[in-house]
Amino acid sequence: MSRFQKGATYEQIKAYVLEKHGLKVSSLYISQIKRKCGLDVGQNYNLPKKEDAKVPQCPPEREAAIVDAFTHFQ
Repeated sequence: MSRFQKGATYEQIKAYVLEKHGLKVSSLYISQIKRKCGLDVGQNYNLPKKEDAKVPQCPPEREAAIVDAFTHFQ
């Protein structure tokens, strides 16, 4: 399956960041950084029920680790 897709899966990115940087990152953080970098992000079907729901933002040290994973996987 992985040979047909372009880039890495969220699970591969999570595993790389945990192994290399010792940080656990969520799929939410990965998608936030993908949007920030201008990469394609899939449709979000898990939308909040309230319009003013607070969404946690990715901390800078995790952002740097995720960007490192993006460059590793190209």
